[in-house]
Amino acid sequence: MITATSIIRNAPDPFDGEVSLDYEGRLLRRKKLASDAGDFLVDLPEVTSVEDGDAFELSDGRRIVMRARPEPVMVIRGHLARLAWHIGNRHTPCRIEADRLIIRQDHVLEAMLRKLGADICHKDLPFRPEGGAYGHGRTFGHDHGSSHDQSHPHDHHHDKGQGHSHDHHHA
Repeated sequence: MITATSIIRNAPDPFDGEVSLDYEGRLLRRKKLASDAGDFLVDLPEVTSVEDGDAFELSDGRRIVMRARPEPVMVIRGHLARLAWHIGNRHTPCRIEADRLIIRQDHVLEAMLRKLGADICHKDLPFRPEGGAYGHGRTFGHDHGSSHDQSHPHDHHHDKGQGHSHDHHHA
């Protein structure tokens, strides 16, 4: 099978094909993908976050560009600094723009944000959240994947004082 063992970041044209992946699908190491130019196996040395415009370099010399697939998101308007603080405090990936915030649809966060006065509308858009303090890539919540997975619980305390502490106890 044709394989991709490397990624070209922000690859320039031309491309030999395109593959569309949602936010969860763009975090990968080894996975079979179907592009408009045929199937190929991604076999990267480590788990990697592939971003919109990156290209997979295939073993046969072709380059397949990755495009972020539209998915259900919430577009949030209101007192953005305050709303962004609450979203960040829950370790939720977020796109920050001048006049709006964008997060993946989540009914629990939606209820909280509406109580805080947010104006929210639902759309299908490519989800491209902020990459984090260290540049390219993802920020991870405590479960290092989905933002609300409770299958591996751990102690998580937010004190009411000055600090923000995290006590992790893993089995």
